[in-house]
Amino acid sequence: MLSVLKTKLTYAQFIALGYLLIILLGGLFLSLPIASRSGEWTPYINSLFTATSATCVTGLVVYDTFTHWSLFGQLIILALIQIGGVGFMTIITLFSMFLKRHIGLHERRLLMQSAGTLEVGGIVRLIRRIAIGTLVFEGAGALFLATRFVPDMGLVKGVYNAVFHSVSAFCNAGFDLMGRFGQYSSLTTYADDSIVNITIMLLIVIGGIGFLVWNDIIKCGFRFKKFQLHTKIVLVSTGMLILSGAILFFIFEYNASFSALNMKDKIMAAFFQSITPRTAGYNTIDLAALSESGNLLTMMLMFIGGSPGSTAGGIKTTTFVVLLMGTIASSRHNANINIFKRRMDEDVVKQASAIATIYLLAVLGSTLIIAALQPFSVKQVLFEVISAAATVGLTTGITTSLNFVSRIIIILLMYGGRVGILTLALVLAEKRENVLINRPIEKILIG
Repeated sequence: MLSVLKTKLTYAQFIALGYLLIILLGGLFLSLPIASRSGEWTPYINSLFTATSATCVTGLVVYDTFTHWSLFGQLIILALIQIGGVGFMTIITLFSMFLKRHIGLHERRLLMQSAGTLEVGGIVRLIRRIAIGTLVFEGAGALFLATRFVPDMGLVKGVYNAVFHSVSAFCNAGFDLMGRFGQYSSLTTYADDSIVNITIMLLIVIGGIGFLVWNDIIKCGFRFKKFQLHTKIVLVSTGMLILSGAILFFIFEYNASFSALNMKDKIMAAFFQSITPRTAGYNTIDLAALSESGNLLTMMLMFIGGSPGSTAGGIKTTTFVVLLMGTIASSRHNANINIFKRRMDEDVVKQASAIATIYLLAVLGSTLIIAALQPFSVKQVLFEVISAAATVGLTTGITTSLNFVSRIIIILLMYGGRVGILTLALVLAEKRENVLINRPIEKILIG
């Protein structure tokens, strides 16, 4: 398939390297004069930042996408979003299938890791379903958005904007072209438009539940009892997070950022604000007007993120559920963690703890450094850092003011968030053979 596949790279290393090469190449294209409206070279650090944000489907930007980038630049960003959303290995496989090339076991294992599935068997069929599902959902989303954008922007621009925002929403990227109504305005212009809001929310949720969940739903025909444990956890946790988040936002922001909205728009804004932090990056209200409680709730939802094997980031819903159920089991002195009449594997619990710990350390360490380098409040920096690490893209407005070192830190966080911080840690770790020695046990005090 590709000669590089025959090297001694591990699957995780190949995926991490693949995303890195795409980001570097994307940054190069975006730095070209043809990519900017002014026809001038864009500093490579800013182009690299944008390419990383697009490939890692984050949405943090140092330039307004509409006012700075030309049509060529916007199409490069859109291509990076699509590649980053469905996974570059999926794109490579689709080309191989189109050329009728044989897909070997090595490639299938790479696909298994890239797509977030648990089995090698049926992986090519899954990739085909991912491609078809992506085309159907993005196409349907574009059609609905076009009914609003075409009357406002004209036929060609309306259709283009509909396609761009449908792809960006489905891939949980958060990039927008609404700079025509005001720089960095996101979807605030359409805050009261039900069709735009509902379409974007559905695209975010569908893209964020994961390809493995899609596949399971298709196989089981929407019969919940037959779903795999993974699918049940994802669907239930996603629904509960959306509903509880919407209720809390409605309460917290009723007289704050929602004060100027009527009752219908307040309810719609509450659901939108509950969905977008996991992890799309669009906003229909001014984030700077969020209450302190709303601000903290947004950061909590960003940290949790979407589901494994999806276009979303964060520690993932399944990690959050495993940690929560583990805490409950531990408080009850129960050695087993049981969910939906199934017992969780101890390795899964350890992995969930490792992911949450690494994310937390990365977030706190980055916040500490950026806060020391620049005169922003801890709340602003923490919001920005969580948004980057969880590949969300929401910001309180400090992205454009980040200095060189801060931008590098945010770039690394976005990259780690897309590849997977635990995966990245394993890629960078030195390979060592584990010495099979059971050390003596000694107790310590906890808590």
